[in-house]
Amino acid sequence: HLLLFLLFVGPFNCFASYSRATELFYSLNEGLPAGVLIGSLARDLRLPTAGGQHPVVPRPPLSFTLASHGLGGQYVQLDNRSGELHTSAVEIDREALCVESSGATVFGSSAVSPSSPSFEPCLLLLDVLVLPQEYFRLVKVKIAIRDVNDNAPRFPVPHIHLSVPENAPVNTRLAIEHPALDPDMGTNSVQTYRLRDNYGVFTLDVEENESGERTPYLIVMGALDRETQEEYVTVIVAEDGGTPPLVGSATLTIGISDINDNCPQFNDSQLNVTLYGNASLGTRVATVHAVDMDLGSNARVTYSYSQKVHQPSRDLFHLNESTGAITLSTKVDGDTSKLHRLIILGNGPGCIPAVITVLVTIIKVMMRPPEVVPRFIANEVEGVVYLKELEPINTPIAFFTIKDPDEKYKVSCYLDGDGPFRLSPYKPYNNEYLLETTKPLDFETQQLYEISVVAWNSEGFRVNKIIKVQVLDDNDNSPVFSEQLIELSIEENNVPNAFLTKLHATDADSGERGQVSYFLGPDAPSYFALDKTTGVLTVSTQLDREEKEKYRYTVKAVDSGFPPRESIATVTITVLDKNDNSPRFINKDFSFFVPENFPGFGEIGVISVTDADAGQNGWVALSVLNGSDIFVIDTGKGVLRAKVSLDREQQSSYVLWIEAVDGGDPALSSTAKITILLLDINDNPPLVLFPQSNMSYLLVLPSTLPGSPITEVYAVDKDTGMNAVIAYSIIGRRGPRPESFRIDPKTGNITLEESLMQNDYGLYRLLVKVSDHGYPEPLHSTVMVNLFVNDTVSNESYIESLLRKEPDISIEEKQPQISIEPTHKKMESASCMPTLVALSVISLGSIALVTGMGIYICLRKGKRHHSEDENLEVQIPLNGRINLHMLEKKPVEISNI
Repeated sequence: HLLLFLLFVGPFNCFASYSRATELFYSLNEGLPAGVLIGSLARDLRLPTAGGQHPVVPRPPLSFTLASHGLGGQYVQLDNRSGELHTSAVEIDREALCVESSGATVFGSSAVSPSSPSFEPCLLLLDVLVLPQEYFRLVKVKIAIRDVNDNAPRFPVPHIHLSVPENAPVNTRLAIEHPALDPDMGTNSVQTYRLRDNYGVFTLDVEENESGERTPYLIVMGALDRETQEEYVTVIVAEDGGTPPLVGSATLTIGISDINDNCPQFNDSQLNVTLYGNASLGTRVATVHAVDMDLGSNARVTYSYSQKVHQPSRDLFHLNESTGAITLSTKVDGDTSKLHRLIILGNGPGCIPAVITVLVTIIKVMMRPPEVVPRFIANEVEGVVYLKELEPINTPIAFFTIKDPDEKYKVSCYLDGDGPFRLSPYKPYNNEYLLETTKPLDFETQQLYEISVVAWNSEGFRVNKIIKVQVLDDNDNSPVFSEQLIELSIEENNVPNAFLTKLHATDADSGERGQVSYFLGPDAPSYFALDKTTGVLTVSTQLDREEKEKYRYTVKAVDSGFPPRESIATVTITVLDKNDNSPRFINKDFSFFVPENFPGFGEIGVISVTDADAGQNGWVALSVLNGSDIFVIDTGKGVLRAKVSLDREQQSSYVLWIEAVDGGDPALSSTAKITILLLDINDNPPLVLFPQSNMSYLLVLPSTLPGSPITEVYAVDKDTGMNAVIAYSIIGRRGPRPESFRIDPKTGNITLEESLMQNDYGLYRLLVKVSDHGYPEPLHSTVMVNLFVNDTVSNESYIESLLRKEPDISIEEKQPQISIEPTHKKMESASCMPTLVALSVISLGSIALVTGMGIYICLRKGKRHHSEDENLEVQIPLNGRINLHMLEKKPVEISNI
């Protein structure tokens, strides 16, 4: 039964849901960003949530769909599941949507006419379908767009013109036909108007009509007078009612229109004129003029005779009603009155006429004046003769015929006025005169001449004929520079297109002939530019004084005549120095070789430095950055000196840094490296280190074999090179057989030369000279080598007593020679002789054998001496006695060795 009930009730339930329509109303501000929540359809329609189920039958989730995607659909986004309605990325602009301001404007799938005439909301209409069938319904969603103050008032035109008659009474109201527009609505639209300057005679009022439109009105608050001020210019400002308020403005020009509130007036009330009776017809007698301060037709003045003027006077004088000119209209004869009173009226529209009286007095003349009749040869227009300048002398201008109309009197004539003109009779004709030039005319000197041809008769009656001569210009003048030599200066490293000067040349000719154009000469560098019209001289690139200091070229000024004329001037430009170059050393590294012990403040070397700048910028000061306590440098000459004498043994080289600073501001600098190498001088004698004392001795056993080393002399020299090469030699000997010992010149080794015998026992004292190979003079030291030949040392005190005695040694130094052979031969013979004698005494029978053996031994010794001494130099032998105590270097008391 339950199943049957559900089958019966279900279709009717669906039908009821389908038939229901629902309306939802939302509102939001215009201009909101995307994603702002407008409303939730599911919540506002009280529909079950997406996961809800019917107590008996489960139901599918809800679905929300826009029925149509009209114009309103682009501004919203509908969540199909939750039914939430959000703003889309398309911003809502109420003024763009609701273009109809008189009523509601609806955007969506359909439009509905407004029910009230004003301030109806701006609506977006959406049709939303709710599914599934159990909840099906059509939801009408209305979204009202609220206005925000996002538009300022704006006048449709930037300039508003308003005309006010000058006789407008106070409180006159004039509508301003171009009110400001504001797309916003309500209080956000235009609320008030004001004037920035009301001149004390204007104010504004605002009227609102039934539709809510506000129109500004200009109200006149004071008296206006066009003749005092004909126009007022101010600014009209419109302001809306938003928070904060926005404003817009336009220029308001208030023109004061003229009314006929002024009448013509003459400056004088009476005018007195004299007229000769022989005046010709059309002669101007006088001109009257009245002024009306009004404008246009209100200021038009016409002239007429008063009714009081007699008819004869009206007939004699003609009055021009427009110009007020009075001219002679009929001939004066004997019956003409001598005095005429002309009352003239100045008439204006709607005005009482102004009055002036002209008194004309006629002076009767019984004869007629001479006549002057010109016949122009040169070009003449309305009495003005036109002549070109530089016309040749005697250029004819006009013929003049002089005559007496009555043919009773003699007539003469002459030329009156200044100028190069001459009036002379033209023969053979009578009363004919020729007017011509006497010298060329110059337009630049005078352009206009006014001369008179005067004719008079014998009765003294004169007539003037005025001639005006206008001189026409010709291109006879070249442009002239204000300076023929234009001297300029500019600092180097200038900005591109830098201004140098403005050339100025004048041309005395007129018109195009006097128009001057400027050009660079052919010798001008390409990076200089000269404006053809203005004469402005510029340089397009940076100038470098070190590259070129002076420029000299020509410029031309050319006029526009035909043919053109030109003049030339010379431009010299001096490039001024800027401190843009650092001092520059000729070398970055300087090396100087100086002998040691060089005297203090002696010249070590010259540091050469240059600076490409000039003047103070090129002045260079040198200083020593390190080692200033030892070295100084001469700033002006760059000479490097040492304050003290330098000792190579203390320091063999010095590295200095020299700084060069120029005199610019700011100063520029550079540095250079100076290496000073001290050359060795032989200023140190050899220092004997062993033996350490002249009082020491050494025991030598008699059994010592020949050639055995006994001891050595060891010395050092602080100098270098050849100054430190040491040679050893024995310069003095004392003992039983002193020649038994020999010293090696190079090593200082002392060896036994010959076998020791019984009679060779005793104390041997060898004075050894230790010498270097220095230049220019070698230095030396001496040391005493003591050798005691014995089997034992039985009495040391005795030996010491012998050592303390002054040795009597003859000094005859015979240093081994290297390159001199005779010396070696002498030494060989001297050393071999005792051996030969001893061998002959021992065995006379074996003389030949012993002699051969002796010669063999001597030859071997000679070769050894030669090979050991070949590097020694010849030295001067020292003769005389030597104080051994004075020659000791560092005496040290030494026990027996």
